[in-house]
Amino acid sequence: MNKEQMEEEIMEALETVEDPELHIDIVNLGLVYGVDIDDEGKAKVTMTLTAMGCPLAGTINEMVTTAVKSVDGVNDVEVDIVWNPPWSKERMSRYAKMALGIH
Repeated sequence: MNKEQMEEEIMEALETVEDPELHIDIVNLGLVYGVDIDDEGKAKVTMTLTAMGCPLAGTINEMVTTAVKSVDGVNDVEVDIVWNPPWSKERMSRYAKMALGIH
């Protein structure tokens, strides 16, 4: 499997990780900014949270790590939580906006 396929599989795995408060996956919420995997099988997920100081940051980090490790070929996971660019509702998918009643 090449890097591009692995990155796609990682994104699919991340769609199983739901935000514990909003009950919508972190990909459709627009929280995942990017995924990279190196030649040694280390995956780096660059993402944000809906709010700074989110009390569930540790839980989300664990869920992301577990989901990414489920992908064949991933040996290690780094979750990089960034605040720039800041998350906004515009990053959400149409599905997420409809589920939350946002127009």
